[in-house]
Amino acid sequence: MHAFGLVLSSFVAALWIVVALRVAVGTAKLPRIKDTSPAADSDCPSISLIFAARDEEEKLPNALATLEAMDYPRLEIIAVDDRSQDGTAKILDEFASAQTNFRAVHIAELPSGWLGKPHALQRAYEASRGEWLLFTDADVKFEPSALRRAVAIARQRNLDHLTLLADVEMRGFWETTLLTFFGFAFLVSNDAYRVSDPSSRAYVGVGAFQLVRRSTYEAIGTHRRLAMEVVDDMKLGKLVKQGGFRSGVGLGQDFLSLRWHAGVGNIIRGVTKNFFAAFGYKLWFAAAAVLGMLLLNVAPFVGVVAGHGWLRAACGIAAGIALCMHVGVDVVNKVSPLYALTHPLGALLFCYMIVRSVAVTLWQGGVTWRGTFYPLEELKKGVV
Repeated sequence: MHAFGLVLSSFVAALWIVVALRVAVGTAKLPRIKDTSPAADSDCPSISLIFAARDEEEKLPNALATLEAMDYPRLEIIAVDDRSQDGTAKILDEFASAQTNFRAVHIAELPSGWLGKPHALQRAYEASRGEWLLFTDADVKFEPSALRRAVAIARQRNLDHLTLLADVEMRGFWETTLLTFFGFAFLVSNDAYRVSDPSSRAYVGVGAFQLVRRSTYEAIGTHRRLAMEVVDDMKLGKLVKQGGFRSGVGLGQDFLSLRWHAGVGNIIRGVTKNFFAAFGYKLWFAAAAVLGMLLLNVAPFVGVVAGHGWLRAACGIAAGIALCMHVGVDVVNKVSPLYALTHPLGALLFCYMIVRSVAVTLWQGGVTWRGTFYPLEELKKGVV
């Protein structure tokens, strides 16, 4: 048994060495908009900035204020009120009355065969005129030159699709513990630097910022291809790659930010619909992910405490690498590097979120999103 544990821990340590090198080298290759000069007026194509809002009256005013201050010459903004029951519609209409480049679209009913968000984004696209489309979220805040810099990256790298990773505002111990691990897991599980390689199948799509050529978006079938896809943002990136177009990932730190769900409880509830969907509603896939997460992110720390000899050494190497990578995520997210010490706790919370998503989805026989219930069988048919 000890021999098996030694072999397994040695394998985990070796795997972490490979992963750490891959992530370090790959992340260094990603373009950063803070290091990119803003595009000149003559190099700025017309852009339609699009987002869907449902019951966002608390976050909308701050986000809209940053859109009002956006420094971009040919920009139209189209916001969709997706059946909101709070003051969202009023906020959007008042903003539209004061901004000539802003339009509000209101949706009262959701047609069958659609999830609310993809349908809202489709409606916004149909009302748009830009050469490029920027899909974002209602709570994202932009620095004034963010769009010019993103356009410069897309031009320099000859991209048809650019998605940017944004700053996430974190408050409190539990929220920060979970979100820093979330960022860590994203870096490890997605080969972001390989997205721009046409020969790679890697893809990424982040809901906060996806800039795509209109012609590319239309060629891949628009959001009609994502009508019943819960993780529509990631799958938009997948469709771009499958269509043979050029896609890329960049770092938007200091120029894009959002406050996600407030508090760890809301984060857990908020992703209940997403996690099982991310695994294509395949139980074996979700189970393998949980086991892999525990083996890589929890077991090494247990081995450091409970093991001895070479087993403890191998676990120490694995745990040490994971901690160093977590420190990097903490620094980027402007939180104390000491949060790296919460790494195994974050992993356990992450595993709980996966298990909860699977259990709730199977128990309910589907998911509820934006006030509408969608049967699991219909969701499975819509997986891209």
